[in-house]
Amino acid sequence: MSLCTPIMDKRIFLFVLLLAFAYLFPQSAEAQCAMCKAVAETSTGSKGATGLNNGILYLMFMPYLLMGIVAVTWYFYKKKGQA
Repeated sequence: MSLCTPIMDKRIFLFVLLLAFAYLFPQSAEAQCAMCKAVAETSTGSKGATGLNNGILYLMFMPYLLMGIVAVTWYFYKKKGQA
């Protein structure tokens, strides 16, 4: 008797396929990084460079915000359980 259901088998297959695709074709990801670098280098002080920098800050801020929300929620949940 198998522990995996047909749905899990399909998900595992798609995950492995995605990993294989990412491993075999990394140049598509590298090309985007090169494009961002080229835009940032050529457009100093323009809206493109400012937008790129704001996007980087936004992407940096989101994990910290999510971790903070989880930490505060966990703290109040544990505090409520002790009282």
